[in-house]
Amino acid sequence: MTAIEPSAEARQLAEPLLQRLAALGIAEKTHWHRPHFTVEESRKDRGEASGHTKNLFLKDKKSRYFLVTVRDDAELDLKGLHRHIGAQGRLSFGSAEKMEALLGVSPGSVTALAALNAKADAIRFVIEEALLASDLVHCHPLTNEATTSLRPADLLSFMRACGHDPLILNVDGTNPL
Repeated sequence: MTAIEPSAEARQLAEPLLQRLAALGIAEKTHWHRPHFTVEESRKDRGEASGHTKNLFLKDKKSRYFLVTVRDDAELDLKGLHRHIGAQGRLSFGSAEKMEALLGVSPGSVTALAALNAKADAIRFVIEEALLASDLVHCHPLTNEATTSLRPADLLSFMRACGHDPLILNVDGTNPL
């Protein structure tokens, strides 16, 4: 992946997050790149490295919100996912407006690191257990113009420091999410 100079807006979005990680003593490496709006765009720039994420901003029939973070190659069964994460009824995608209000990010920049902006009772974070088995987890730092890499344990520590205790989803390989 070729590094580029970030836009002023991207730097401004990421800076509070990077400062919070530093204040918590969490080591990270942030790589600036062209905007990635999809997993496919990211793969074209980085190849098939493990630990990259796919994020789904979802809501249930009671308008409870979930951010589900899985490996970028994970297959998701959206029809059955609600049973694994404690949602009421089938899940649908949350709106861009709600995403901005609850997570402080726009579509294409969704990330588990948005825990920084989310109120503890407004959204439930869900992380796939298999993702946490990677050496590093690679997430957008609140902008899709960069990728921040950190250890899985540090991601969980960060989320807990932000008031979120993510649900670790343990689903065996015969039952895709």
